[in-house]
Amino acid sequence: MTDNRKKSFLKRKFWFLLFAFLFLLAVVMAVYSFWKSRHDEQQLKKQQEALAESMVIGETEPEEGSVSYDVQQEEPVIVPEYQELYEQNQDFIGWLRIEGTNINYPVMQTPQDEEYYLYRDFYGEENQNGCLIMDTDSNVGVGDREHEYQNGSVPSTNLIIHGHTMKSGEMFGDLDLYADETYGLEHSIICFDSLYEHREYELIAVFYSQVFYENQDVFKYYKFFQADTGEEFDDWYNNIKQLSLYDTGVTAEFGDEFITLSCCAYHVEDGRFVVVARRIRD
Repeated sequence: MTDNRKKSFLKRKFWFLLFAFLFLLAVVMAVYSFWKSRHDEQQLKKQQEALAESMVIGETEPEEGSVSYDVQQEEPVIVPEYQELYEQNQDFIGWLRIEGTNINYPVMQTPQDEEYYLYRDFYGEENQNGCLIMDTDSNVGVGDREHEYQNGSVPSTNLIIHGHTMKSGEMFGDLDLYADETYGLEHSIICFDSLYEHREYELIAVFYSQVFYENQDVFKYYKFFQADTGEEFDDWYNNIKQLSLYDTGVTAEFGDEFITLSCCAYHVEDGRFVVVARRIRD
């Protein structure tokens, strides 16, 4: 074999081995990714079941707004079913549940690092499903509305909760089912409890949006947390109503409280799917 033919042979062999190695590596990575996804999903389900079981639930459903107060000092205290969870992790800020859906999760808030639980579970362990995250600019509130949040803090006008759009349907993976009017109206009640009270919200708007550049002069739903004036409220309210995919039949007024559920969508770059609900009045 001549030197040129030998070099050509070695070159072809090198490229063959390289492509074979890269192909094998891609297969291994794909298998690992699939295994990791299934593993994280199973771990999440086990963890959620354990967290739900750890809650001390009475035989009857708690009334919306119910809360316990220290009789002598009139200080709000954590409702019984969330005391153990809060002792396990003080980043736990509340619980989100929608009857008839997969959504039944603790909500975490870390003011110093909003994305801390983006790929971590309730205990801070790595999990690609992450946790539901309360936006750091949202004040969940301490106390309850019945006692006018005495010795506590009043909730923000709007609480924004972020969650992953998981293919498995976990977290906010099935949130986009609200794009269908029938589904939305059948699941119109959203329950979000703070540590101190039980709250219920009713569906008011469902829409697609996106994360815009800072210099774009457009409506940014994710920037609205507090309405101190009627004008601020009207601007936000009129926009979500105009964007809504259908009329939920629910209206609102200045002074109402809201919850916004937000997840990724893929209709545009940095797309978002958004569900907004108004807190049910006493």
